[in-house]
Amino acid sequence: MTDETTGPAGSMPDWEKRFRAPRVGLPDWAEDAPDRSLFVSNASGTYELYAWDRATGAQRQVTDRPNGTTDGVLSPDGEWIWWFSDTDGDEFGIWMRQPFFGWGERKAETRADEPATPGLDPSYPAGLALGRDGTVVVGRSTDEEGSTIHVVRPDGGTPVEIYRHRESAGVGDLSYDSALIAIEHTEHGDAMHSALRVVRADGSVVAELDDTKGGTLELGLSCLGFVPVEADSRMLVGHQRSGRWEPMIWDPLTGEETALAIDLPGEVVADWYPDGSALLVEHSHRARSELWRYDLGSGELVRLETPTGTVSGATARPDGTVEFLWSSSALPPMVRSTTGRTVLEPPAGASGGAAVLKAPQSVPVTDAWVEGPGGRIHALVQQPEGDGPFPTVFDIHGGPTWHDGDAFAAGPAAWVDHGFAVVRVNYRGSTGYGREWTDALKHRVGLIELEDIAAVREWAVDSGLADPERLVLAGGSWGGYLTLLGLGTQPEAWALGVAAVPVADYVTAYHDEMEALKAMDRTLLGGSPEEVPERFEASSPLTYVDQVRAPVYISAGVNDPRCPIRQVENYVRRLEQRGVTHEVYRYDAGHGSLVVEERIKQLRLEIAFAERHLKPKAPHGG
Repeated sequence: MTDETTGPAGSMPDWEKRFRAPRVGLPDWAEDAPDRSLFVSNASGTYELYAWDRATGAQRQVTDRPNGTTDGVLSPDGEWIWWFSDTDGDEFGIWMRQPFFGWGERKAETRADEPATPGLDPSYPAGLALGRDGTVVVGRSTDEEGSTIHVVRPDGGTPVEIYRHRESAGVGDLSYDSALIAIEHTEHGDAMHSALRVVRADGSVVAELDDTKGGTLELGLSCLGFVPVEADSRMLVGHQRSGRWEPMIWDPLTGEETALAIDLPGEVVADWYPDGSALLVEHSHRARSELWRYDLGSGELVRLETPTGTVSGATARPDGTVEFLWSSSALPPMVRSTTGRTVLEPPAGASGGAAVLKAPQSVPVTDAWVEGPGGRIHALVQQPEGDGPFPTVFDIHGGPTWHDGDAFAAGPAAWVDHGFAVVRVNYRGSTGYGREWTDALKHRVGLIELEDIAAVREWAVDSGLADPERLVLAGGSWGGYLTLLGLGTQPEAWALGVAAVPVADYVTAYHDEMEALKAMDRTLLGGSPEEVPERFEASSPLTYVDQVRAPVYISAGVNDPRCPIRQVENYVRRLEQRGVTHEVYRYDAGHGSLVVEERIKQLRLEIAFAERHLKPKAPHGG
């Protein structure tokens, strides 16, 4: 394996190895053919879908597209692989399908992919459910139509529209017998807190569950899935009634709700064991996660053996074992089983018959709890060898409804390899710390998060970790937005900014982005730019561009539907007019890249920009 910059793999720097090392995601498996699995891997150099027959061990690459493919699902009988086909990362397209083929006694045929739902025009995806009897439920979102949901019956024919609304909605799940369809919707206008509706295949309403009480309360619901058992209509539902996400059971046919005694701190989500007798519980607390088994008969809660770190997905198998994708900040991800074995190794891919490149370890995180204006803020810190203060990157997560955890991340590890400390802040608006912390992000969007980042910045400098003259504000997506906003509203705090796929001009971004994000912005800011212009102005980086002093590096995907390119160009033109030191890198993809070499190139450019423009370390005593 060679690289035009670094040569043979033996001389490749560790930070690049972490990107190039083949990875695999958690395998999905067909409910009625559990030996047939589907997973994502970067083994080819691009993140693509792979099929795996566990009975024979055979694997094959399913998709092969220039900008990668990660959205795929197996039909319950394992006969078909469905995958979403967009154009160069624009997230707008149609569902395609191809036969799983099946190895062993059946030989693979060479067949082209085919449109999976003829009659449906391209759209943004809004959920997909495949029934055991062949029923298909497809969720769609377009700027013109809003949200629509369509049913294709087992005998084929024209898809039938059963739902339409201007606000965001999507397919939750399909019951075992395909008689009931769960819809998550925000018809009440609060895009952060969904309600649930269960309908039949003709669209007739069976039941409603709405904790927002028509939008008057900020309490969300999520469909975690119907029980995978015949003649049983129960559904697992995530709710926020106790101030955090946790599961309950709801039967839409009877209206019965069953609370679950899962007495764990933090937030809890769950999924069914295949026989419906127990729940697989994923418990997230203080940026780490673990797994538990909750027996529905006895109410017994038993912890499953997982190392300290982050479980990024888990599934219970028919034999009762659990497979999970695990990593920590120090150790790269692997798919493990509660039996103790590694479930899946990466395909040979681009390495051919050569030894598969392994991702080097990084350094562990330490926790910092900092008093902030809205309560204690949790930050995760990685630092290089030696004594501080260090040049420090504040690597701000996207979302904003997300949180950084003790999980392996090649980007922060690369900065550490180059001598930087890295601080990641779970600001107000982040998930994982209860409903009030997440929902604190309203109206003063961007400014609230930056108050928390400023508090952690002060702690990092006062503690001796960070060099106040060499602080980098960086992030992607919402983190890129906060970077540009922070450079303008806190110009004396930051020596340099690195913003990937950012919101830069909030008003233009609103008008150009996909419809689901328009709805989210209306929820966050309390209306559209025409309804609350002063809030959009106060939260837009473009408003403060004249205060920017630090050099700025920006990268943007020309096909990005989330942070579209036009609003980035508006911001860049203002930087040019003012003569602010900046660089802009545009690439032919969407909201980030699924191509490994492109990811390496972008990070290499970011680090080089920082090293060129940061002041050298002051001599001791100087």
